[in-house]
Amino acid sequence: MPPHKGMRFSWDMKMQPEDLIKRADELINRCRKVYDHVGAVPDNDVSYESVLKVLGEIECEYTSERYMWDFPQSVSTDQAIRDASTEADHRLQAFDVEISMRQDVFNKLLIVEKKQELMKPEAKRFLERLIKLGKRNGLHLSGEIQKEIKTIKGRMNDLCIQFNKNLSEEATILEFTEEELDGLPLDFILSLNQNPDTGKSEVTLKYPHYFPIMRKCKNPETRRLMELAFNSQCINENIPILEELVKLRKKQANLLGFSNHAAYITDLRMAKTAENVSEFLTQLWHKLTPLWDEERKYLLELKEEECKEIGIPFDGKLNVWDLRYYITKVEEKKYVVNQSKLREYFPLSVVTQGLLDIYQELLGLKFRKIEDAEAWNEDVQLFSVEDSSDEKLLGYFFLDLFPRMGKYGHAAIFELQPSCLLPDETRQIAVCAMVANFSKPQLDKPSLLDHNEVVTFFHEFGHVMHHICSQTDFAHFSGTNVERDFVEAPSQMLENWCWEREPLKRMSQHFLNKSELPEDSIDALLKSRLANTGYHNLRQIVLAMFDYKIHTNPEADTKQMYSDVQKEVLGIEPSEGTHFACHFGHLAGGYDAQYYSYLWSEVYSLDMFYSRFKDGKVMNSEVGREYREKILKPGGSKDAYDMIIDFLGREPTQDAFLINKGLKI
Repeated sequence: MPPHKGMRFSWDMKMQPEDLIKRADELINRCRKVYDHVGAVPDNDVSYESVLKVLGEIECEYTSERYMWDFPQSVSTDQAIRDASTEADHRLQAFDVEISMRQDVFNKLLIVEKKQELMKPEAKRFLERLIKLGKRNGLHLSGEIQKEIKTIKGRMNDLCIQFNKNLSEEATILEFTEEELDGLPLDFILSLNQNPDTGKSEVTLKYPHYFPIMRKCKNPETRRLMELAFNSQCINENIPILEELVKLRKKQANLLGFSNHAAYITDLRMAKTAENVSEFLTQLWHKLTPLWDEERKYLLELKEEECKEIGIPFDGKLNVWDLRYYITKVEEKKYVVNQSKLREYFPLSVVTQGLLDIYQELLGLKFRKIEDAEAWNEDVQLFSVEDSSDEKLLGYFFLDLFPRMGKYGHAAIFELQPSCLLPDETRQIAVCAMVANFSKPQLDKPSLLDHNEVVTFFHEFGHVMHHICSQTDFAHFSGTNVERDFVEAPSQMLENWCWEREPLKRMSQHFLNKSELPEDSIDALLKSRLANTGYHNLRQIVLAMFDYKIHTNPEADTKQMYSDVQKEVLGIEPSEGTHFACHFGHLAGGYDAQYYSYLWSEVYSLDMFYSRFKDGKVMNSEVGREYREKILKPGGSKDAYDMIIDFLGREPTQDAFLINKGLKI
């Protein structure tokens, strides 16, 4: 990849597997020397300049380079490269543990704190954060406890990497006849590979196959087989990993003086305590249950009606494999939303251009496609981002939107280079990659998105903007390095543009005749936002409560706990032989004891949208620019709660959240 202005991150197309591990080791050794130097500073010479500033600079260098070596595991088509990148990640995460446990460096930080030098607010926050993190690693405790914590952290890192590697390498293929796929659009069926020996269509468990089948396939047995395979993927490999992680997390929390892992986690979050999380989820559960009770009755009516039509017995209950199918029918019957027809108006190229135009106008930015960019795959695109007012370069983002074997299977952004100050006080630009798995274009038809995928695209690109637009002094606070129970709020807020008339028109067009999305289709879609809101939100509560329970109980039979929570909240049992948590990547991807944060942060996201954008201001660039300045630009350099108050001009409330869910306040 040719160099671009200010971009350290690069992808060497001739990279060999051994190069990744070698370069990761070189980075580790180079950074270790800096930590050794800081740890050896004489106490009399300890100052902001000799300790804190040096630590900030080396963190910038480390985070700017490490992703060149551990990112390939998520996107490379070469198995050997992915394996080497995974090994590099093991070593880098082991080094993360090592530097987090440096007693000598921690002692220097305590001296800096004691000297009470005048420093900028962000530098003071950085000092306070490093000291708090040191204490959360036991550096104020005995050497014996520290050694045990270091061992635990190293083991947990290895387990998390293996959990996610198992999911990335998962390659189950199911085969179905055309009759077994009845109800699926013809373009979907034609896009599937055919087994020449059996004549059947091959289906993977990746999102572009799984979700359309679960939503549209009329054959309940096909849906049952898909759900069984989907929710049992990596079950033998990942359940032991998850349950060992739960035990290790509890042990670490106890060593540090916390009653459980959830208490340890929330100590650094907006929620503050595990009890606050439990109360939040429980209250919301009870408020949403009446909505779900009504929805469930209607879903059962639809199922009974269809069973009569196709001549099969009605079992009187909703099975897990029924849910997405009949929920889709609710949208079509009650709200007259035909998702298959709607897809025809959301070709990926049109959605992408509309999304980019909306974000540019709203946030005061200018995107330029880099035509000569080389990346890890020919489908990947690279864009630069400038401030539209002065054309100042802010950063770059990659778009990697189509599924590949071995590629990360969900939608996420990877922050490849932080925006922060360099030693010469110039600003380093931000670089990130958005990775998704939208269906790939066919020879006779473009990639078509359903509305849920449009929302996903808008959400993930919101994270891209958070990363690119942040302007912090220290890499430690750059981009999305905010409180974990706030990190989703900026992106969730921008999902609302997918539910507003003007933005919908700007990112839709029929793939054949270029016609506009009809007004009646827009009306139906907007009304459908309340469709199944009880189920969708209670489903989030199931996951959040499960996450909370396994991280607050002394022992965790995760399979039984998941089953109990789902039955209690939704009244539906998981399928025999499945365990959702075996592919619940959040539990091994940094969301342990904090999955609640999606709902928690949505409260703030909806308050921001309803208060500042909702009534005729969705494309108000003045408000958008203020949002960029007060929410995105600070990164994590300020408390999230203070940023929200600054943007709202008042204390936040839950009112908008409850209204949005169809509840009375």
